[in-house]
Amino acid sequence: MEPTGERGFRNRTGVRGTWSRKTYYKIRASTLTRPLHLPVTSRLFSLIPCAGTGSRSGAPMPKQYQTVAGRPMLAYTLAAFDACSEFSQTLVVLAPDDHHFDARRFAGLRFAVERCGGASRQASVYNGLIALAKFGARDDDWVLVHDAARPGITPELIRKLVAELRDDAVGGILALPVADTLKRVAPNMPDVPSPAGEGETRIARTESRDGLWQAQTPQMFRLGMLREAIERARHDGHDLTDEASAIEWLGHSPKLVQGSLRNFKVTYPEDFALAGAILSANA
Repeated sequence: MEPTGERGFRNRTGVRGTWSRKTYYKIRASTLTRPLHLPVTSRLFSLIPCAGTGSRSGAPMPKQYQTVAGRPMLAYTLAAFDACSEFSQTLVVLAPDDHHFDARRFAGLRFAVERCGGASRQASVYNGLIALAKFGARDDDWVLVHDAARPGITPELIRKLVAELRDDAVGGILALPVADTLKRVAPNMPDVPSPAGEGETRIARTESRDGLWQAQTPQMFRLGMLREAIERARHDGHDLTDEASAIEWLGHSPKLVQGSLRNFKVTYPEDFALAGAILSANA
């Protein structure tokens, strides 16, 4: 039943009637004092998958623990998110058998650790999303997933991404338009000559770079949507390499936010020197 005016009501069938004065004012009072169900502001969480081995880097240990400009590479990411006080929590996801993390010092930085890393990035991120519930994260909260091997991230880039996406229905990522000419390599194609011998890497064709962007991190999505997207991808037998791919698999179109060249991913041995030069210049 709902009030229709002075002491009147209408029930679900549309039949009108009247309450006694005592009953009417009791109901009106409860209606006025009932708490409003206003939307609660979504909180921010960051998730750092840190369970990879970094085999392409040629380092004797996982690259996120390599020293760059005097600090473990991971420390730069933790410091950038620590500087953003608007985040409720930063969660680092480690491999269960990680014995490098505890030997490094990250004093003064605010973060939590869960040793729930999986066999792939996708598995580690998914396990981390589940673990965030321990810290009060809800499905409608935002989570920013960032590569530990991108030490060039800054608080300014993080806040730029959040400002661009806070009211977006889907979320998005930092990215850069592709600047280099792209070559498709197909050494085993029969219509590609290889006069210098088998096994050489040769160009099959040149690809257009029009409309192509290079994905970076952080990648920012609602926790519940991202978890569902990864579950769908896993169910369909796909192991995706970034979070945006999972969201796309769910049928959504993430937004691209202009990133920065300094936010590159340290992958190969020569990348350590470049990262060190950038970070030293900004020390």
